[in-house]
Amino acid sequence: MYRLAVLLLAGVPALPMAAAQDKPTIIGKIVRLDPAFDKLVPPEAQLEKIAGGYIWTEGTVWVKNGGYLLFSDIPNNVVIKWKEGEGASKFVYPAGYTGKKPRGGKPGDEPGSNGLSIDPQGRLTLCEHGDRRVARIDVKLGPDTKPFIGAMKKTTLAYQINGKRLNSPNDMVWHSNGDLYFTDPPYGMEKIWDDPARELDYCGVYLLKPDGTLKLLTKELSRPNGIALSPDEKTLYVANSDPFRPVWMAFPVNSDGTIGEGKVFYDASHLIKAKKVGLPDGMKVDIHGNLWATGPGGVLVLTPDAKLLGYLDTGVPTANCCFGGPDGSTLYVACNHDIGRIRTTTKGKGF
Repeated sequence: MYRLAVLLLAGVPALPMAAAQDKPTIIGKIVRLDPAFDKLVPPEAQLEKIAGGYIWTEGTVWVKNGGYLLFSDIPNNVVIKWKEGEGASKFVYPAGYTGKKPRGGKPGDEPGSNGLSIDPQGRLTLCEHGDRRVARIDVKLGPDTKPFIGAMKKTTLAYQINGKRLNSPNDMVWHSNGDLYFTDPPYGMEKIWDDPARELDYCGVYLLKPDGTLKLLTKELSRPNGIALSPDEKTLYVANSDPFRPVWMAFPVNSDGTIGEGKVFYDASHLIKAKKVGLPDGMKVDIHGNLWATGPGGVLVLTPDAKLLGYLDTGVPTANCCFGGPDGSTLYVACNHDIGRIRTTTKGKGF
């Protein structure tokens, strides 16, 4: 049963208070399929709950310049900040929807921000479901950045293609040269696939150039979702969150940022048949090129040649993950209503 967050009179979702406890709450279990998995996740490691009680957590991103985690609670239209020793607090509200018609606060309605990322200048960028755009808050984040509550200045990076509104941008990844890749399924629209406000008859994967030029890279995926780049930035990975084609695709990246013909990197159909919970969703790549991909069963750990080494079996729908912490070796995971973390012996790309 979903736990609905209480709303303040001002309309800002209240955060659940964690009860004091002597021992951490452990989420799910660790499934080890190959000895090489132990070199990435120590035998004693567990996925520990650090925050919880939300409706649907997503968009985890670590702010290196501030030493804290940010994540989206999409139905509550809010970005949450979590910092060691301080806990969770509201950081951005409204996070993805500024319309006058009331939305959010219940499962299935996803007006808020989804994917979050830090741009090369250290500013927060958001895939905004309700406002159907990719936007940026024009402040370089740091340890003392104050919360963005209420009216704030945002710069729209992308909202239409060939004169037609985007669906609801979902997830994104920055290239080191300033290119931005993002996906655009309609999950943030009120009636999703059948929403009358929908202007595109496809779900796209896009490239936004630093000069503002927006290019459609492919519209062949039925439900493009999570997106990531390999360490050498020569491969673009895209998750397809379709129960009838639950795959991760790999596309070669051309010198101009466009992509070549894609191939199936990993097919999770056997996990769907085994009734594992979840679909291909958000993902991150470590410094060795391993893919840490949320999907059926929790977080799958795949080698660069697509061998499944094991997974973090959360037991719940799992939406996204990111590396962070002081040295980039802690994996933070959006597990349905909760946020978990686990220590690894690798590091995330960019650390």
